[in-house]
Amino acid sequence: MAINLFKNINHQNKNQLQLLQRSNIKFIPYFLVITLFFFFTNCKKEVAKSIEPSILEIKIPLKYAQGFSITDFGNYKVLEIKNPWPNADKIYKYGLVPEDNLSTIKLNNEDFDAILSIPIKKIVVTSTTHIPGLELLNMEETLVGFPGTDYISSKKTRKRIDNKLVRELGKNESINTEVLLELKPNVVIGFGIDGNNKTFETIKKSNIPVIYNGDWVEDSPLAKAEWIKLFGVLFNKEKEADSIFNNIEKNYLEAKQIASKLKSQPTILSGAMHNDIWYLPNGTSTEAQLMEDANTNYLFKDSKGTGSLALNFETVFTKAKNADIWLSPSNYNSLESLRKSNEHYTMFKSFQNKNVFSFTNTMGETGGVLYYELGLTRPDLVLKDLIKICHPELLESYIPYFFKKLN
Repeated sequence: MAINLFKNINHQNKNQLQLLQRSNIKFIPYFLVITLFFFFTNCKKEVAKSIEPSILEIKIPLKYAQGFSITDFGNYKVLEIKNPWPNADKIYKYGLVPEDNLSTIKLNNEDFDAILSIPIKKIVVTSTTHIPGLELLNMEETLVGFPGTDYISSKKTRKRIDNKLVRELGKNESINTEVLLELKPNVVIGFGIDGNNKTFETIKKSNIPVIYNGDWVEDSPLAKAEWIKLFGVLFNKEKEADSIFNNIEKNYLEAKQIASKLKSQPTILSGAMHNDIWYLPNGTSTEAQLMEDANTNYLFKDSKGTGSLALNFETVFTKAKNADIWLSPSNYNSLESLRKSNEHYTMFKSFQNKNVFSFTNTMGETGGVLYYELGLTRPDLVLKDLIKICHPELLESYIPYFFKKLN
């Protein structure tokens, strides 16, 4: 390249070089150094200007989750949230650029809902189900704010709240945006039942990205748990997230296999009444799948549809009056509270035999229910709980983590 450069030196420069040579002054090497310096400097500048997003395109494999995807383009990644709530009609797209590449990778803002620098340094999450994703990756110190801190059960995060390292942000549907803007998080992980959250729109207009987490919309326990990989990519901890999920999956499938060997299936009733309507899981829900994988006979497993079943008392009683076990009777925390709510509950065999189990009595220091926080991320623990309850002879040394028998 340097030879070609000198070939193109004009005639006037050649004469100047000849004069310098005749004068015996050793300026030629110096001239060469200066020329080559500027030449290679200009080349370097041209390279820096020409860096563009890589043509490499690798989809990060997901085993179960359908609601999001991650694509690796080599020097940046793209996160897509496809189903943040039921019947969502928009795909949310986020560009994730490593902080070391920010000066060279220039993505088109119009192609994304937001462009973020990773790893995330400061985060706000809006559901207790997001807390385990931070803690399992040892990134709980990045949490700076949360709406409804009393609902958080984890001891690790509660300690940070007590030390005033996590600010209270009010309620999820009406977050205190003034405090949130003071915190200046890099991202807010949103939760919503639809796209009509004015608070999130206000946050986005303040140039703070909002990523919607749709883990709760997934149709299987392991699909919901796989959303830990969302936090993995945000914190540049994808390998750790993969390892954590693979361990959860392994524990879940091993427990399922153990339960499947038994021929006996206890019959299961679930849910309770509110305003004369009995709400219980439909047959395609993740709760029903957990009961199936625990090798039980959930009496309403053949029902279809989205959301909970809504039945009258007579329908439930006719089908489940002799059920062996009653799981998750709403928020009632004792047999007495069940009886006081409705005397008809005492007519069920499971009530009479005191075989009623609930997770509502396993709480954090400020009253948050641990199951609502951790159960979605750790379906392996939920499944083991159900197996231990429904097949006491299995998992001999296991103590249920969430569920307790009602007194």
